[in-house]
Amino acid sequence: MKADSATIKKRYDRIAPYFEGLESVMEGLFFKRWRKRLWTKVEGYHVLEVGVGTGKNFDYYPAEARLTAIDFSPQMLKQAERKKARKAITVDLDLMDVQALAYADNSFDTVIASFVFCSVPLPNKGLKELYRVCKPGGQVLLLEHVLSSNKLLAALMNAFNPIVLKLVGAHINRNTVKSIKACGFAWVRVDERSSDMIKLIEARK
Repeated sequence: MKADSATIKKRYDRIAPYFEGLESVMEGLFFKRWRKRLWTKVEGYHVLEVGVGTGKNFDYYPAEARLTAIDFSPQMLKQAERKKARKAITVDLDLMDVQALAYADNSFDTVIASFVFCSVPLPNKGLKELYRVCKPGGQVLLLEHVLSSNKLLAALMNAFNPIVLKLVGAHINRNTVKSIKACGFAWVRVDERSSDMIKLIEARK
């Protein structure tokens, strides 16, 4: 089963007002500490966050950096705008699809995304866009949930993937580490504290 950008965008638009509530348990138990670890690895002045969603990463933005953040869902971006105003966060928010970034080549010191590429219809195309807009010597940082290495669990994830995709527009069986290694980076490594299904991926251009 496949879903295009317009279909997935509609699904995220639909759940945007409830998104943080839907993920609150997983956020508190697992995701929050991973987000903190992800953002400690940011380098450089100009930073692009891809898939800003409702602004869950705003609390971890480095104060000294210039932040730009995008999302392809207008309703998710609306939630982020509200949080930006409430928290007085300095960030340029743009409505944009990661598969076709409107930025020049070699624009950003760090490009960062958390739990985004499960929802990108053409993940390889999106990852190549991250490579393109990242400066030479810059880095791409990804926090992603991926297909388990356990054969039984992987089989279950593959079986349930169409249901999850239809409900929320996200794949639960992606192999993002393999995909980013095919994008031409000088090196790619996975943070040693990564678990079987949650990977913190670092790539250097």
